[in-house]
Amino acid sequence: MIRAISTAASVVLAAALSIPAAAAPGGNVPDPSGFVRAVDNPWFPLRVGATFVYRGVKDGEPSRDVVHVTGRTKLIQGVRCTAVSDRLYILGRLAERTTDWYAQDRSGMVWYFGEETAELDANGRVTSTEGTWRAGKDGAQAGVFMPSHPRVGQRFRQEYLNGHAQDHFQVLSLHAKVTTPAVSSSRALLTKEWTPLEPGVLDHKLYVRDVGLVDELTVKGGNERNTLVNQSG
Repeated sequence: MIRAISTAASVVLAAALSIPAAAAPGGNVPDPSGFVRAVDNPWFPLRVGATFVYRGVKDGEPSRDVVHVTGRTKLIQGVRCTAVSDRLYILGRLAERTTDWYAQDRSGMVWYFGEETAELDANGRVTSTEGTWRAGKDGAQAGVFMPSHPRVGQRFRQEYLNGHAQDHFQVLSLHAKVTTPAVSSSRALLTKEWTPLEPGVLDHKLYVRDVGLVDELTVKGGNERNTLVNQSG
């Protein structure tokens, strides 16, 4: 039914979903012809081979998060997406492994097409895959991860799978100050992130141009922190 609606109705629907109509002529289904191969948005560049190491706290325990931009891709809803590997270690033990899929449209906007995630026990056995979703499967829809030209007040839905993946974010500042062991800036992009699945939780994230995510902190409803300590590639 979504594919059959008029162009005007598509624009209204896309606005209601916080999805750019220009990149979603079918409502919530991205048009593959509107995407490019590279993800080079300056606020979230994904250079193949780049590795980011974060340290912090997860549920009150010391954590280390290793994010690696792989050379692998996956075709999702006709769009060639870059696979990003994410490995979370708690107290030195691999606790969660995730692969995220991103793609960039011709305007420079980065879209999030899904993730495959698994939580592991002390013996390395998978205990949960909650949070796994892929656009086009079981009603899941791609969302916007980073606008091409962030402006204060912009808000987008990052992901959608009813009852499982419903993150949203809003741009709060383009002149935030941040200092980490890896990078410092007085012109960082600050966002707040939330999900209706956890109404009492609010996160802040900070991005630096030509680097990407450098710091994230739960400011309400939890005890989590992730700070960039090293980058390479």
